[in-house]
Amino acid sequence: MADQYTSEITQFLQAYKDKHADVEQRQRDGRARLWDKPQDPELVDGFKQARVRQNPYVYQNN
Repeated sequence: MADQYTSEITQFLQAYKDKHADVEQRQRDGRARLWDKPQDPELVDGFKQARVRQNPYVYQNN
């Protein structure tokens, strides 16, 4: 019986994707535009080296 159950959210998402067939492609395009960028290894290494260690409790004045 549990195999046949689908929540209201899942039903809503399935209906939305049926009505808007291009939504998944638009999500992929948006991700590619904002996040999937080639990384410069030297720049990444510089960021790692420039990191400042944070105290365990940020609000403590030591």
